[in-house]
Amino acid sequence: WLWARTVRSPNPAFGTIEVPLASTFMLSTKKGKEAYVEPVVDARDWRFTVKVGPPPEGAKAGTKLARGAFRCLISNVPIQYSYIDDEANAGRMGARLMAVVAQGDRTRLYLPPTEEAVAVARSATPEWKPDTASRGTWASNAQGRRYGFRTFGDYFTPRQLVALTTFSDLVTEARDRIRRDAPAAGEADAAAYANAAVVYLAFVVDKCADYWSSICTWHVSREIVRNTFGRQAIPMTWDYAETNPLSDSSGNWMAMVDWTSKATATFPAIERGTATQEDARSLVHERARIASTDPPYYDNIGYADLSDFFYVWLRRALRSVLPGLFATIAVPKAEELIADPYRHDTKAQSKEFFMDGMTRAMERLAEQAHPAYPTTIYYAFKQSESRDDRGVSSTGWETFLEAVIKAGFTVTGTWPMRTELGNRMVGRGTNALASSIVLVCRRRPADAPRVARRSLRAALEAELPAALIHLQRANIAPVDLAQAAIGPGMAIYTRYANVLDPAGKRIAVGEALGYINQTVDKVLTEQEVDFDIDSRWALAWFDQHGFEAGDYGSAETLATAKNTSVAGLVQAGILHSAAGKVRLLRPLELPADWDPAADDRFTAWEAAHHLIRELHQRGEMGAAALLRRLGYGDASRELCYRLYSLCERKQRPAEAFDYNSLVQSWSEISQLSRLKAPPRQIEFADAAGADITP
Repeated sequence: WLWARTVRSPNPAFGTIEVPLASTFMLSTKKGKEAYVEPVVDARDWRFTVKVGPPPEGAKAGTKLARGAFRCLISNVPIQYSYIDDEANAGRMGARLMAVVAQGDRTRLYLPPTEEAVAVARSATPEWKPDTASRGTWASNAQGRRYGFRTFGDYFTPRQLVALTTFSDLVTEARDRIRRDAPAAGEADAAAYANAAVVYLAFVVDKCADYWSSICTWHVSREIVRNTFGRQAIPMTWDYAETNPLSDSSGNWMAMVDWTSKATATFPAIERGTATQEDARSLVHERARIASTDPPYYDNIGYADLSDFFYVWLRRALRSVLPGLFATIAVPKAEELIADPYRHDTKAQSKEFFMDGMTRAMERLAEQAHPAYPTTIYYAFKQSESRDDRGVSSTGWETFLEAVIKAGFTVTGTWPMRTELGNRMVGRGTNALASSIVLVCRRRPADAPRVARRSLRAALEAELPAALIHLQRANIAPVDLAQAAIGPGMAIYTRYANVLDPAGKRIAVGEALGYINQTVDKVLTEQEVDFDIDSRWALAWFDQHGFEAGDYGSAETLATAKNTSVAGLVQAGILHSAAGKVRLLRPLELPADWDPAADDRFTAWEAAHHLIRELHQRGEMGAAALLRRLGYGDASRELCYRLYSLCERKQRPAEAFDYNSLVQSWSEISQLSRLKAPPRQIEFADAAGADITP
């Protein structure tokens, strides 16, 4: 069931009419299977109906405005977020059924809302709902608005609450049934077996909570329900999807059983092991140990707060099984090592809390680390730049690395590791990090030298280029390169006891990170000399104009400086020139029948963008077939690193995504290009009915 939230019209003339807050009216965007919701507006009323076929202009936006929040469906008056927040907190936010999605024969059927469907939904009366207070800034678009979500129970519809409480209570019943039946099945300890089984069943209920909340949305291209936590936050959603727990569609009970089963099947099966919950800042072990940790990311994620969303359901299902673990109403938060101003009076206090706690935690690791093995620290938090009185800074990385250094560690290596799902919401269609950067640390020698700033910069320029080339040859994605370069850069910085400026003042981590980033940019720029002159012209033009048109005169001036010509660039097949304007050809504008062997003016630019075209049109197999004919591709790959850095600096996300994708796929493309015969294509459909060709 697809719902749109509603508030009363802000227009006084229609103040008693509830109007929808719909971010889109689209139901399906699949070509040839388009479907959409059409609002039918009368003089002082409105209703939803469902249409199939190409949608009208504006259906994609729903009642959402390009600037501001929404528009009133009746009067077209803008509806501001502040007004919506006031209405919601006053208890006047409602919901209207937009459409019903039914299962067809390998397809979805979209039906208009009916009074019967609405009445059934309204009739649900849950016996219980979680009353644990939720953090006030969630579901708020980061504006500090609450939209009426005061407790964790407020995130669920009455029907979802009935389903979740029912399944939670059935976990307890299952425990009694298993204890009764286990002896007949040969289980010696029926109680322990039953307790273990219901823990996994409680995991299923928690997985269901992720798919059974009013934060879930409808994926119009895949025609499935998106879960609540597409990222580590609870965002506000205006139109939401309420899944049927007993259906065969995404988010159903049995699908969650299957997911949980697959996860538990991969648990490490060892004869004996122990796990304890302790404070890393005061952790003491009698024996030296091997330490590997994925630490908190400064103020990026508040895991303890987010955990309450699931904890309330785990507690209901397992409180009688594990009373000690679920003794508290909510997850403990005061000791969580994050820089959260919500728990402190000021940002400065939250930073001090994080810095002090992280330093002490790292000191414990450094003191107790086994001397024969390094300490490994995972970090998947991308540098985020902000400006302060020092200029550009990256608070998260600076603060974390300062703690590592103060603890007496030196970074001796970097291991980029692919740890992130490419289809997660924060990664889909974006240039989010695909890897965790593992810092390999050891205790810094007591006799580590002190050097001047010029020695650090000289060492970076001498050693970092080779490290970057190594990372590129390992196919580190361009989006990860600057992050991965921090490791070898900090290895140079942390080998010294102190790096001093001309006044004798210590160079802080923030300034060292700046020097590392400058060196990375310099190395990528210097790599341009390895490209042909036409590609060097294209890089310079792309830096200024991207794929947009520019003046012919400027292009010819630049071409003269690069020892080429506009006519030659047109002949090379990378440039379009007409009516006094020139522009670089986009990958999808390039001819599909291009033959590199017959090209008498071959360029690295052309090769890279034809590979991107093939990747778009025919996938990795098509790109591999072209790479086989190219015979080599290192120049194309290096070009993508440089182009990605230009795109990121000029904020061109679509083009950056293309260059990042080609490098990320390079290993597979290269491997496929060496096969004598391509693998057979297999077509099948996933559980949601979406056709997939791997």
